[in-house]
Amino acid sequence: MSKRRPGKSIASEPPLDRRSFLSSAAASGIALSLGMAPARAGKYPDAEPPILRFIPGTAERIPAIGMGTWITFNVGNSRRLRDARAEVLRTFFDRGGTVVDSSPMYGSSEDVVGFCLDRIGRRKSLFSATKVWTPLIGDGEEQMSASRQLWGIEKFDLMQVHNLVNWEGHLETLDEDKRAGRIRHIGITTSHGSRHSQMARVMTDPRVDAVQFTYNVVDRAAEQRLLPQAAERGLAVVINRPFQRGALFRRFGRHPLPEWADQIGCTNWAQFFLKFVISHPAVTCAIPATSSVAHMNENMGALYGALPDTAMRDRMIRYIESI
Repeated sequence: MSKRRPGKSIASEPPLDRRSFLSSAAASGIALSLGMAPARAGKYPDAEPPILRFIPGTAERIPAIGMGTWITFNVGNSRRLRDARAEVLRTFFDRGGTVVDSSPMYGSSEDVVGFCLDRIGRRKSLFSATKVWTPLIGDGEEQMSASRQLWGIEKFDLMQVHNLVNWEGHLETLDEDKRAGRIRHIGITTSHGSRHSQMARVMTDPRVDAVQFTYNVVDRAAEQRLLPQAAERGLAVVINRPFQRGALFRRFGRHPLPEWADQIGCTNWAQFFLKFVISHPAVTCAIPATSSVAHMNENMGALYGALPDTAMRDRMIRYIESI
């Protein structure tokens, strides 16, 4: 993973509905977290409550910072590397995380996730999210069954059609699985900016509960269509590549954080990038990936304290564009 450079948590009661919240946020210029709860006790106690977000249409809240596993958990059978990933996952849970996202596309990642969950024993805390990724509808059920076995769970909290591969057929299967109790929520994903138009069309399907796409302080195209549409439809929004696959650290890490970053509790670039993402009122959860315990601690620091309001978000963008 990319080398990071060191740099120098507002919760409110949840609104009745996301549309009312967006109207209020636009009027007041405030982008607050959508819920709050007591901080988790653990090895790394945090003084403030974590930032939680409601899954639209439910009373369920999840932490606004989750964990991705692409590349980072694809370590094969190496016991040394698997043990190291278990410590990364342990730190994630200790700091209040629950949402873990993976895919059959990610090599051995699902198998390693299952190993780590066995090692640290945290399945009850887990919000499990993975994907179906096959062009053949008949292979979808077998693939999802294999994922359940690898993770060691009976049902997934969120099952997503990976990169919209044969989404029409897979949505039918996922809808059946949801009614049968094998999954709780249905999602679709893309990590390609060129697919925003297709994603927007699929988002109108009433079976879709959640969407996953790329958004960060540099890649802001989702603000134009996908984020407003998700808010209008009442969809959960999971953000991938919040660090632009590490490119944000390589591009900006040699520069100092602005002095005013401490106003939103940012002590490093990871928190600066993540707080920008999760301060958008339509975002439910961001899923940065890391193979480092130290970097996981940096990431999870963004789950606490003040979030930037609209004026601060604009200031963050101007600073990034100036360096």
